[in-house]
Amino acid sequence: MHVGMGVFFQGLEPERDDHAVLRDQLAMADEAEDRGFESIWTAEHHFTRYHMMPNPAQFLTWMAGRTRRARLGTMVMVLPWHDPVRVAEEIAWLDSVSGGRVVMGLGRGLGSIEFDNFRLDMGESRQRFVEYATAVSESLETGAIEYDGEFYRQPRAELHPPAFTTFRGRTYASAVSPESAKIMACLGFGLMLIAQKPWKTTVTETAEYRELFREINGHEPPQPVLVNFTTVDPDAGRARELHDEYAVAYARSTIDHYEFTNPRLEQVNGYEYYAGLRRNIERHGLSQFNRFLADLQMSGTPESLVEETVERVRMLDAGGVVNVLGFGGMPPEVARRNLDVYTEQVLPKLRVVDTFRDIATPIPTAS
Repeated sequence: MHVGMGVFFQGLEPERDDHAVLRDQLAMADEAEDRGFESIWTAEHHFTRYHMMPNPAQFLTWMAGRTRRARLGTMVMVLPWHDPVRVAEEIAWLDSVSGGRVVMGLGRGLGSIEFDNFRLDMGESRQRFVEYATAVSESLETGAIEYDGEFYRQPRAELHPPAFTTFRGRTYASAVSPESAKIMACLGFGLMLIAQKPWKTTVTETAEYRELFREINGHEPPQPVLVNFTTVDPDAGRARELHDEYAVAYARSTIDHYEFTNPRLEQVNGYEYYAGLRRNIERHGLSQFNRFLADLQMSGTPESLVEETVERVRMLDAGGVVNVLGFGGMPPEVARRNLDVYTEQVLPKLRVVDTFRDIATPIPTAS
């Protein structure tokens, strides 16, 4: 199966400044390809230390020049925060200079602080995402971008250089609500799964998405990508301690960043799903919800982590897994040991399991 590394520039430690966090994470990213990871990914966030990465394409261009084979993935670029013509140009240029190694992950955003500071109406994000994603995806196939919609109007403009090759089969999106899933299927995107729901629900909804995709497009979707915030240690007790400290801290940072307990979110058009989420938090308590989110992530000894990863990938019929190995306030020496144990005792075993699985494989076109 495919195994990638996610790079998360999270600064939860008050004693470490932003530049120290960036330096440590860049050092880990620099080792990804040589250690056997087949792809390198990062997300997009702004204005807080939750994740300090305003432009994934910029980071991945840096990594393109420092690697030879690894695919370069966005998990995700949040389209409503961008001018689509710039996204199209940046992705096409990165794809050209990397020789077609880009995996494009797209999303519509959730953080109120980000929409507010970009002076954007969150209630418009779903429609903006549909229009922007349609325009960007078509431009990467045709070499020119143009669109005439409600929110986005773009006269025809050519992309030079164009994308290195087709993005059909290597474009993914994160979808939480059923409404978003329908949009992604119509656009022909694969699923990027970042756990927020009970595991059984995720498996069921992924299977439903596959059926919906086939019905709409007449062929199989790209195999999903499973993203995991991973802790591992040969000692089972130490592995549990790592999970309890860092996965729980990461989960709490997610709750705080996205303001899951703020009633405002459920009042915004397109985010009605989160009304039920807030009610669940009120019913069961914030601490229990925090633990629930943390326990969605995989952790354990190398042997148990291999077993659980293979089980989850097979249940989802996924192409592989992307692991974030430094997060949640880990000191650099803890993140480094986490990386060492994973690459020495987990990664080699996963790479030889289900070798037919992969991500970003081109979708055959009708002859």
